Parts: sequence; C-alpha cells; structure tokens
Amino acid sequence: MAQSRTAIVILGASGDLAKRKLIPALETLYAQNKIDDTNVIIGSGRSEFSDEDFRGLFEVCEGFAKLLHYHTGLDGMKEYIKSQGDFDRIVFFFSLPPRVYADTARELVAQGFGEESSIIIEKPFGHDYPSSVDLNKEITKYFGEHQIYRIDHYLGKETVQNMMVFRFANSIFEPIWNSRYIESIQISAFETIGTEGRAQYFDNAGIIRDMAQNHLMQLLCLVTMEPPITLEADDVRLAKTNVLRTLTIEECHRWQYEGYRNEEGVAPESETETYAELRMRVNNYRWNRVPIFMRTGKYMPRKGTEIGIQFRKLPRLLFNDMGDLAANKIVIRIQPDEGIFIDMQNKVPGTDQTLQQTHMKYTYRDAFENEEIPEAYQRLLLDVLRGDQTLFVSGQETEMSWKLFSGFLDTGEVSIYRRGKVPQSRFAVDWIDFDDY
Repeated sequence: MAQSRTAIVILGASGDLAKRKLIPALETLYAQNKIDDTNVIIGSGRSEFSDEDFRGLFEVCEGFAKLLHYHTGLDGMKEYIKSQGDFDRIVFFFSLPPRVYADTARELVAQGFGEESSIIIEKPFGHDYPSSVDLNKEITKYFGEHQIYRIDHYLGKETVQNMMVFRFANSIFEPIWNSRYIESIQISAFETIGTEGRAQYFDNAGIIRDMAQNHLMQLLCLVTMEPPITLEADDVRLAKTNVLRTLTIEECHRWQYEGYRNEEGVAPESETETYAELRMRVNNYRWNRVPIFMRTGKYMPRKGTEIGIQFRKLPRLLFNDMGDLAANKIVIRIQPDEGIFIDMQNKVPGTDQTLQQTHMKYTYRDAFENEEIPEAYQRLLLDVLRGDQTLFVSGQETEMSWKLFSGFLDTGEVSIYRRGKVPQSRFAVDWIDFDDY
C-alpha cells in the first residue's frame, strides 16, 4: 500500500509507552526508509517542553530527532500541525488511560479534526461487555470505524502473522485442520514475573481481562477460522467474528499466587486471579468435537506463549498394536524463540522396529538468519501509516469477545498456588509439555 504524507501525534508522549515502544519503533522505520522527512512526529501532553527538551527524552539518531516536535495540550493543535507542513493524513496515538479515550476523541473533533484523521487506541477496550459497547458507541460518535485502529500487539508478532500462511499456503496442513484428525487445541501463555509495578491496574483487571479476553482470543480465532475470501481487512475480520459467533466457554477456573495480597496496590481481601484455565468449544462443522483449552498466568516456572495442536492417536494396528504410540503434535511458539515444531514417529537406526518421537524444527532465526525480526509496534505503526486495518481489532470483535466472557469475570472460587509452579489442572487433558520444544 502507498504511504501518504502523515503527521503522527502521540498524545501522552512523555509516558512510558512512548519511550519504550513507540519512539524506538518509529526510529527503526526511519532507519529502514519507511518514514522520512515528509513525516512529522509531534508529542503532546500536559507537561511543557521545548522541541529540544522533548528530543532529549529519547536516545535517537540526529536525523530522526529532527522529525520530533512538541506541542502542549490539544488547544491550537490543528494550527500547529499546519505550521509543520501540508499533510494528507493525521494519526493520533492515544498513549492515554482508556477512561479518557471518548473525551479525547470529542476534543479532537472540537479542534477541527475530521476525515483526514485516524486514532490509535490501546487495550483495554472496556472492562466488560457493557463498558465495551459504551466505549465503542462514544468513540464512533466522533470517528468512523474506518478511522479507528485498536491495537492488540500480539497481532503484530511475526509468528502470529505467519499463522494464516502456515494454514492456508501449505496444502499438507489444511486438509487435516479439523475434528477428524485433531483431538484438542491448547493455548498457553506464561510469565515468570508478577505484577511488576502494575498492581493497581492488575488488581482491577486480573489475568482473564489482561490476557485471555484479548491476546489469546485473537490467537484462538486465527488458528480456528475458515479461510477468508481475501486478505483484505474486512474479510479477515469477518472470518474471526464468525469464530466468535460459534464459540462457547464451557468452564473457567481461577487461581491466585501465594503472597499476591501482600503486594503494594493490591486490596487485602483481593479475589483477583493471577492464573486461569478455560475450556472452550467452536460449534461448527470443522471443530464440533474438539475442545480448546486455554491457560495463562504469572509467576510460572517458564516464560512463553504457544499454541499446541494435539492430533488423534492412531488405531491399535501395525506399529501401535499396544495403543501406546504417542500422537503427532504441532507446536507454534509465539514467543520467545519464535518457531514451529512438528512431532512425528521415526525408526531408530540400527533397530528392528524401535520407534522414537522426534521434532521437525523450524525457527525464524535459523530460517531467516540475515533478516531482522521486526518488533510488533514497527509493523502495526507502519500499517496505520498505510491505512491497512488487517492487523487491528474491530469494534465488533471486541464486543463479541467481552460478551463471551460475561458470567466468567470475577466469579468462582479463587485457589492459591505457589510461585514458580503450575497449578494442578481441573481438566482431564494431557497438557502438551511446551518445555520440550
């Protein structure tokens, strides 16, 4: 897609997100000649900075620093942007608390911004189903859906983008991607850390809101959706919403790590979960007999996000006459050490018929050792500049996902688990041991 002359305005530009993610991503795009001096990057916030003071907040190269400017608040922003040049589009990144999204959108329209403008907002898109409906209703009073980019940074990860290629560009996989061959789908996202300075936010959210309802649901949709008609944003979004229409959550169990209530910012009687596991099912012809298991938590023994495809066992014939032959698996590792692993049986050399399960291993770093794996925000910000919404979440998706979790948020017993140990599962499932990959 062609890229137009764009002014990029970061609202809340002196915050942590701009320093850690946004400015480094934009500088990388500049180094790759994907943005240049026809673009301008304007920071905005309540603090007062000169351009030089603002540039001094970041460790960036001299050429890129010249693109950085600062304007205090929104009053007079339209005139200020005009003073910087003639731009086809203006993109506003809301590096702001979600509670002010609607008010900020209203203020932008009051300042005279219209069809030439787009807004980028970060999760959480609401706190539950009613609040997500209200938020979308408020924002779309001022900006059309085609102007709104809802970021889920998981969609910017290369392995996530590769999931459609893996499924739909390889004829050996698509014919077996259904309930006839697949026994279960397992999605796992573990962190080895706790709340890490986010306790006040996290205690009002919990791991289901923070991870399951958004990031992991996007992974679920991509791994189970039907082939979209095209790769256009509307067709990909339709394929994902069709999954959400047929998805049901059958069970949800919650845990909290030992000592969580003693952390600063956590309520003494908090019932917030830091670990959860769910069983779901997509009720369509492709997946009608396949349970989908999801688990995510903090203070786990390892860090990683993976999708496991557990295939059905062979009948008790030939090499499996005892019924103990391990089933095939496909493991898609989202992070870290992105890659895909396929388990298969092979004959041990020098034996009569001794079989051993072996991995067929593909990793991004090995396959593309001379290529840089872009950070998620690089791809997402570039897509905004191009006007491509494919990797962004629609308002309909956010509302449908929240609605699925109605009745499972903040409800049910919260058990305690030890830090560094995965709780005993409540489901009768052999979880794939992702440590093996």
